[in-house]
Amino acid sequence: MLRLQREHLETLLAAVDHGTLDAAARALAITPSAVSQRIKSMEQQLGRVLLQRTTPVRPTPDGEVVLRHARQAQLLDEETARALGGGDSVVPTIPLAVNADSLGTWFLDALALVRADTEVVFDLHREDQDRTAELLRAGTVMGAVTAEADPVQGCSSVPLGIDRYRAVASPAFVDRYLAGARTGAASERGLLDRMDRVPLVDYDRADDLQQGYLRRVLGHAPSGPRHFVPTSADFARAVSLGFGWGMLPEAQCLDALARGELVELTPGRRADVALWWQRWNLASPLLERVTDAVRATAAERLHPVGQAVAR
Repeated sequence: MLRLQREHLETLLAAVDHGTLDAAARALAITPSAVSQRIKSMEQQLGRVLLQRTTPVRPTPDGEVVLRHARQAQLLDEETARALGGGDSVVPTIPLAVNADSLGTWFLDALALVRADTEVVFDLHREDQDRTAELLRAGTVMGAVTAEADPVQGCSSVPLGIDRYRAVASPAFVDRYLAGARTGAASERGLLDRMDRVPLVDYDRADDLQQGYLRRVLGHAPSGPRHFVPTSADFARAVSLGFGWGMLPEAQCLDALARGELVELTPGRRADVALWWQRWNLASPLLERVTDAVRATAAERLHPVGQAVAR
């Protein structure tokens, strides 16, 4: 039976989390040589290379498997210590991945429910919903809000709901670039043709929400200038300030639309992003508590979607 030493697993975790062997050594209060030796010893025991010695260090595919085991063992140890009266000094850490819009609108409210009755530290990794599942595969996080419905190996997957986006712009932007859009003087097709050429706001260069919205209608990506604003709240503010048009989740635009501070450019057309919650299949009361809170909050804030799947 394979038996990995706990200090070796802790060292692997420290190296990946802190990025270098030197930083791991400082966190563990040992020498860099000791860190290197522990990892080499585990690699020799397993007959596998676990770390790419890059800057920062990265786990190999085999290292990802061991890393996930290390995180699971750490969480179970922390929960056991607290259950046995280990004291408030034992505060477990839960690493989670979430997309920026969920983080900016409802996800923190879910975690606040957990924090209301549980001592826990959250290590949040912000990533696009199309890429958060990769952090689960890598063993970096224990749970993720993701657009991927099929469960990552060793995880369960349940639907959270649909985050609905609307194409909006400020009234001043409409007057400057899309005159007539608010009065219906322009046909929807004519409006979309003009949206192809006017400034828009993208989250970053990987953001395909605005591009995909017009691509589905026009058959090609928009050709207008692009602003890049890589935080959810500031993205919404840039749209409100007239930098360009953009797709905002309803949580960030419905009130402003009602007040006339934003204009919906194509009423009746929406962009729906289905979100799922994936988590490790681990018998952890804390991870169950997080899952319950995330699902309950999402049920209140998002539109409903499909049935649960798991493997």
